[in-house]
Amino acid sequence: MTYQHLSHHERYQIAALMKAGQDQTQIAAILGRHKSTVSREIARNQGQRGYRPRQASLLAEARSQGSRNARKIDPEVLQAAFNLVGQQWSPEQVAARLPVSHETLYRHIYWDGNRPLG
Repeated sequence: MTYQHLSHHERYQIAALMKAGQDQTQIAAILGRHKSTVSREIARNQGQRGYRPRQASLLAEARSQGSRNARKIDPEVLQAAFNLVGQQWSPEQVAARLPVSHETLYRHIYWDGNRPLG
């Protein structure tokens, strides 16, 4: 079994179930997660105003970006890559010119599909 991070949808479900009076064990059963996952999520991301899913997602993303395994891409290289993709270059063609892999470009393109390229 592989570890999967909690999704935004699951975080909103946790908040709704907590508001409905469910305990952590019941929430974990409903989500199909281990109770320690739910417990850790609530403990890490609960603020002074309680558990808020949007804040939890932002905190988790910030921790992920600070991770030693997080991919670091120079913003200028990424912008240049997006400019080339916006000019109808393929990610493979861009990767041949710039110090960025085509997999990274695809990941960024799919992550924010609404972002205008170029």
